[in-house]
Amino acid sequence: MSRAEARLHDLVTTSQAVRATSGRLEKRAHFAALFMRLAPGDLRLAASYLAGEIPQGAIQVGWRALHEALTQPPPAQVSLFDQPAAAESPALREVDDVFEQLQRTTGPGSVRRRAATLARLLTRLDAGERAFVQGLVLGELRQGALRALVLEALAQACGAEIKDVQRAVMFAGSFDVVVAALAREGAAGLAAFQLEPLVPIEPMLAGTAESLEQAAADFVRFAIEPKLDGVRVQVHRDGDRVQVFSRQLRDVTPLVPGVAALARSLPVRRVILDGEIVALDAGGRPLPFQDLMSLFAREDDAPADAAAPLDVVFFDVLLSGDAVLVDRPYAERRAVLEQLVPSPNRMPQSIVDSVASAQAAFDAALAAGHEGVMLKSLEAPYTAGRRGSQWLKLKPALTVDLVILAAEWGHGRRQGVLSNLHLGARVLADDAVATAVPGFAMLGKTFKGMTDAMLRELTDDLLSLGTHRDAQTVYVRPERVVEIAFDTVQRSRRYDSGLALRFARVKRFRPDKDAAEATTLAEIRALHVARPSEQA
Repeated sequence: MSRAEARLHDLVTTSQAVRATSGRLEKRAHFAALFMRLAPGDLRLAASYLAGEIPQGAIQVGWRALHEALTQPPPAQVSLFDQPAAAESPALREVDDVFEQLQRTTGPGSVRRRAATLARLLTRLDAGERAFVQGLVLGELRQGALRALVLEALAQACGAEIKDVQRAVMFAGSFDVVVAALAREGAAGLAAFQLEPLVPIEPMLAGTAESLEQAAADFVRFAIEPKLDGVRVQVHRDGDRVQVFSRQLRDVTPLVPGVAALARSLPVRRVILDGEIVALDAGGRPLPFQDLMSLFAREDDAPADAAAPLDVVFFDVLLSGDAVLVDRPYAERRAVLEQLVPSPNRMPQSIVDSVASAQAAFDAALAAGHEGVMLKSLEAPYTAGRRGSQWLKLKPALTVDLVILAAEWGHGRRQGVLSNLHLGARVLADDAVATAVPGFAMLGKTFKGMTDAMLRELTDDLLSLGTHRDAQTVYVRPERVVEIAFDTVQRSRRYDSGLALRFARVKRFRPDKDAAEATTLAEIRALHVARPSEQA
């Protein structure tokens, strides 16, 4: 039986239904109901978009290009009693074609040309569709469920086991490739995805620990390692062939010939290692992350380790010879690593069983110039796909006082209250930066850290300050100050400040401060220089 071509309207309707639902099973049912009626090509795109991912990867659309596209005239207002017909919405393949064009647009004037391309799509959309595409291109799609729940719904729709789908995504290193195989072949298509050297896999990620006390409560006995401010890499060897992959699974082998040479020297012909590349100053202390990252952002193939002294430090091994190790406990994998990799290239590690011993290791890591520590369960297998509690990272938190510029309506349990805050720093008169809100530069958004009582109080307050709104966002007079805790400052093209706060969360409201006392953009920049950020 032929199936109608899927349109963006279908995804937005499903996304809105998921946003309005708090129960996990009901959310999954909404996704699965859509997936079951889609043809394979549309299923691939729908699953990717609803998971907040674009199959093309980086399409180079930042805040500037999006803002320019959004200033184009919106579509005609639709009556509240009229629902936009699905046929009026662009087909998913048309959206995919736009993303392809955006990815190919490079060179001088590319920001303006990308904005024009995106505007041609946006002006065809209603308010809900525009908000969906905006969230998708900025990586800020909020609907209470993303990749993990989409994978569960895909498994349900395609008759597969969720653990098999998750494992296939890990081994393939690509959500999109696995979804395409599921769409074509169902559960049988997953058998093709096995751990093989020279095929990059999705890395295991860490959750965030609020304190050493929390980590000690979660783990009776655990490993603690310095958290290096470096570039995450996988190193694969199969005989004489060696490839080095970045965190984004990009082949960076030509940039680091020293790392490839080290891999060839190891006493094993097949191996997959997980580690970090760091750059050191003359005193052996780590250089700022973004100085290191600039070496890997180059488009030529000049070796990065010819321009700066680089070291590679490994902390995990996933394959050794013919032995697949991902299901083994971390303590066993570490023992294999110690047999394979010389001590200077192994991550230092302490085994601790108390807050006092963990604190000593934490203090030592900070004194050595590292940004914090990693805490790892000794029993944990190597799993990828989402941040979990088997690996935790802990860094000293910074706090600033920022102004609320806008807030987005919540979903699920937070439906009916304003939740996701747009945060801004104060811009001084001599700071030459163009901002959307006069006097304030945006640094990002957060919905974390607020209790239900805080949300209700905030909603009433912000509605009284509203200046205008769209389907999802209430824009307010920049008068309310909140204290924000965060980990690091990173460069960002999404926001008019050129910066963003990483892992921002609300600590408390500051009714004792007015906007004129908020942290300045100059002060945020100073934090960025003093403490550069890491890559997500």
